[in-house]
Amino acid sequence: MPAINSITPEKLARLIGLPHGPAIVDVRTDQEIASDPRLVPGSVRRDHTHIAAWSGGLAGRSAVIVDAQCGAAGEGVTAWLRHERVSAEMLDGGTLGWAAAGLPMVPEAVLPPRDAQGRTVWVTRARPKVDRIACPWLIRRFVDPDAVFLFVSPGEVTRVAERFGAAAFDVAGEGVVWSHVGAHCTFDTMVARFGLAAVPGLAQLAVIVRGADTARPDLAPEAAGLVALSLGLSRMFANDLAQLDAGMLLYDALYRWCRDATGETHDWVSHTPKAARPKVSA
Repeated sequence: MPAINSITPEKLARLIGLPHGPAIVDVRTDQEIASDPRLVPGSVRRDHTHIAAWSGGLAGRSAVIVDAQCGAAGEGVTAWLRHERVSAEMLDGGTLGWAAAGLPMVPEAVLPPRDAQGRTVWVTRARPKVDRIACPWLIRRFVDPDAVFLFVSPGEVTRVAERFGAAAFDVAGEGVVWSHVGAHCTFDTMVARFGLAAVPGLAQLAVIVRGADTARPDLAPEAAGLVALSLGLSRMFANDLAQLDAGMLLYDALYRWCRDATGETHDWVSHTPKAARPKVSA
């Protein structure tokens, strides 16, 4: 029987990756994480014993609380947040239920070290075009919503990564794992390493990004359009972070099209009142 104030794994899976989806908070203990070091996509780990210190950050938001199997920690945190007027629900079945449903999980071992605020930090070349906007979008929507992105001079990427404990991406260099592999671009690499290949829509989006980023518009009809939009954004914004903010909306729209609207068509006649439609001769 589902727990009180709970949400099913299948329903939560439809909300992950959306710009206004719920905050997902993993309150498992270190011991519980060690027994299954994988995360529900988009979740952030928090210590349930320190809830008074972090609950304020969820004010005005909806939240889904994840524990191992709908235990005391999950029930207690959910109840506490509802007391604080946060619209909180608990993931029905916890991570065990999520895994049993066959839904994707992000291996924590592949993530870079977190900073003092629990955020992953990433660094890449300045003046992004395709991959360097698509990858931050993927990370913020499916891996770490609070991730920090540093855009620096091309020759300084790996050194900045070492100095600031960040993960270098979309750059060639010794020890860089988040980059192109063969004919695949960095976005492909991240989708695979994060364990997100089965997320509906992401595989098709990856083909579009690959076609745009590797000058192969033959891979998908939408690739050429993505190149045009990406170059347009790069001309509109001198500030890379402002460009990233604008690009998030672009990839949100592409993802929803890939997931939900590829079968929908649009033409003038279908949106014209019947009386005004041109007559077709027999």
